[in-house]
Amino acid sequence: MDALKFDSKGLLTAVVQDIDTGKVLMVAMMDATALRMTLQTKQAHFWSRSREKLWLKGETSGNLLDVIQVKIDCDSDSLLLQVKPRGPACHTGNFTCFYRDLDEDDVKQII
Repeated sequence: MDALKFDSKGLLTAVVQDIDTGKVLMVAMMDATALRMTLQTKQAHFWSRSREKLWLKGETSGNLLDVIQVKIDCDSDSLLLQVKPRGPACHTGNFTCFYRDLDEDDVKQII
């Protein structure tokens, strides 16, 4: 953990990927405790910025993420969690949180 570069709030970005399909399921934040818990239990834990607390993904829905492998990026400031999901990863019930396309109207609003 000494090699990891946590941000000023003590967080790392964690990209969650289905190890079987390669699909990106979600992106969340991890603090050192969430990472330790994830490594110890092999269940994905994250830091909720909105609730300001540690949470086990799937603790209420049952849609746990079984962690198979954790990779560190080249800058040591983000992680890739390769998982086997036990149900949808998104709180909306979708398999992935990335189910919407950015369309032309969205782009016009941004510009």
